[in-house]
Amino acid sequence: MSAVGLYDLDLDPCAANHRPLTPLTFLTRAARVYPDQTAVVHGSQRWSYAEFRDRCVRLAHVLAQLGIGRGDTVTILAPNSPPVLEAHYAVPMLGAVLNALNTRLDAAAIGFILEHAETKVLLVDPELAPLARSALSRSSRRPIVIDIEDAVFGPVEPIGQYSYDALMAAADPNFAWPGVADEWDAIALNYTSGTTGNPKGVVYHHRGAYLTAMANHLTFCFSPLPVYLWTLPMFHCNGWCNTWAITALSGTHVCLRKPDPAEIFRLIDAHKVTHMSGAPIVLNMLINAADGVARRSTHTVEYTVGGAAPPASLLERIEALGFNVLHGYGLTETYGPCGACDWHADWQALPLEERARKKARQGVPTLACEDMTVLDPTTLAPVPADGETLGEVMIRGSSVMKGYLKNPSATQAAFAGGWFHSGDLAVLHADGYVEIRDRSKDIIISGGENISSLEVEGALYRHPAVLEAAVVAKADETWGEVPCAFVTLKPGAEPTVEADLIAWCRDQLAHFKAPKQVIFRELPKTSTGKVQKHVLRADLSARP
Repeated sequence: MSAVGLYDLDLDPCAANHRPLTPLTFLTRAARVYPDQTAVVHGSQRWSYAEFRDRCVRLAHVLAQLGIGRGDTVTILAPNSPPVLEAHYAVPMLGAVLNALNTRLDAAAIGFILEHAETKVLLVDPELAPLARSALSRSSRRPIVIDIEDAVFGPVEPIGQYSYDALMAAADPNFAWPGVADEWDAIALNYTSGTTGNPKGVVYHHRGAYLTAMANHLTFCFSPLPVYLWTLPMFHCNGWCNTWAITALSGTHVCLRKPDPAEIFRLIDAHKVTHMSGAPIVLNMLINAADGVARRSTHTVEYTVGGAAPPASLLERIEALGFNVLHGYGLTETYGPCGACDWHADWQALPLEERARKKARQGVPTLACEDMTVLDPTTLAPVPADGETLGEVMIRGSSVMKGYLKNPSATQAAFAGGWFHSGDLAVLHADGYVEIRDRSKDIIISGGENISSLEVEGALYRHPAVLEAAVVAKADETWGEVPCAFVTLKPGAEPTVEADLIAWCRDQLAHFKAPKQVIFRELPKTSTGKVQKHVLRADLSARP
């Protein structure tokens, strides 16, 4: 008998030795091991892990009574607050799928998502009720709407059929929730803007969420019982899966509705915050805080930054405030972090500029990612590890999405050749670290948000005076990148100034997508008529 046959014989998986991987087990364990540990802090409110678990089960019971079951979509529009955390457990307890909406989207985009996701229940924070009302008016979808109450924000006029607090008070904390049938089942749906500006629905599975959360423990140097301050939006890839990772370590979630330097420094000291994450803009806010606000805490705070890497000047100033910065890399399609610039102890002795160059690299794959490397986008052959040869960042592993919802052609293209194609152009260094040099998809990353250049161009083209428009990324100290528009006006058109076009775009788009600068010039083109954006980028770099 062969060795394979020997060990396969009568050793099939069973209920005792094979269970679906799901982050729901993190909450069950935390409530059992640390029932009295503080799980959630929100203003003056506190919930222990026993209470947090009960609230999640109550919400699952509420949703079940409203008809939510396996495969149904539950959407939430809210800033970082307890109901978002509760939804991350209650929704998948029913085998349903959580869709946490980007709170910076405009009503048109949210209306599209409600339709595309076939949302059955929509939970709405009071601050965002006007936005939700506008989005619902643009959608033929009529989900059940639940109004969230928030003591930190205050009351507003309800827009839904139900009150979150009233439903929760009447729900059963001992509800026998059905759980997960298969670890490949969908757990979350997150929308990302493609190069056309139309959102694409990225589907996560339980296995990927579990493994990414576990990998985050080592990638982000999470200590036992961490205290995590939510400066990263929970809607961003489910908070990079830290909505689940912190619970796995029975840590404390400190909620923060919006980043405010004074409140961040206060919370760090008051709760002994150990970890934070987010875009470079938060670091900029902290180092540029008003006199008397910025201060060094008595302990080091580990901060993982996504998006553009911090320059040497920012790195020096943020380290002086007691923050240790790790540069992470990922996409919505990879549950957030799939790579990080793992730090070597001997690099700490390097001069500041050299340390900054090291930290600017996107790094190496996390433990949940089988591989992240640089390949020739056509042949899929590895590029030389010379730090010079450009290729495309390719990723594979259990931390890659199931695919795009209702978009099989985009899914097939993304997974061509057995790799996820990131669209990021990069080099591979001799030590195996990846460093991005450009983006093949012309996506502008501003404050951690993706902005489609084509979407902004589309808004500009709708202006009656615009003949041609092209949008590229412009470096920005606060946001990392912002859109810059190059515009050619129609002959004989009414005189149009920069401020007019910016205001026009702000009326057409979410405000953060509007260009921050408009340059009037003839657009350079190839012989086939394609706009040469590299020439425009060079033009922009040469300007003072």
